[in-house]
Amino acid sequence: MKGQDITRLRGNHLNQFRREELGFIFQDFNLLDTLTAYENIALALTIQRVNSKQIERRVKEIAEKLEITEILKKYPYQISGGQKQRVASARAMITNPKLVLADEPTGALDSKSARQLLESFESLNQKLQATILMVTHDAFTASYTNRILFIKDGKIFNELVKGNDTRKQFFEKIIEVQTLLGGDLNDVI
Repeated sequence: MKGQDITRLRGNHLNQFRREELGFIFQDFNLLDTLTAYENIALALTIQRVNSKQIERRVKEIAEKLEITEILKKYPYQISGGQKQRVASARAMITNPKLVLADEPTGALDSKSARQLLESFESLNQKLQATILMVTHDAFTASYTNRILFIKDGKIFNELVKGNDTRKQFFEKIIEVQTLLGGDLNDVI
């Protein structure tokens, strides 16, 4: 990143890259059970030694955006799967990373929450020039992206680029590719 060959990073430089440039959203959330939702989100900023007032402001902002303000004092076992996914997403995005790696980020979310998360991804991409690398089987989720690589049997089968298409037009193209691929749609995207 920033013109640097990240494959050559070692030790503290690699740790710093992971801490400051990457965000991870895991399919199974990976929240720390002994921390509240607030503490899970704030953890990345705490590690970066951001001052407590700024942490509080940033957690509040992202919690409002993802509509999880009311659960910030709760522990993971006290919240739903969709709420856990939004907390995990907030944790990944709180540091404004340059690359977010997301594994089925909308899998546990209802349609409204999924839309809010995907719009947050769009904002992160457009405003902060962050790259979102997302794995999904869902055509609706995929329609929020700019580029899709379809993988079948472990190989790139096709590529779609949104270009100037509307999200609806892009969604229709995704469905067309899925239809051409045949077989189980869950094996496509």
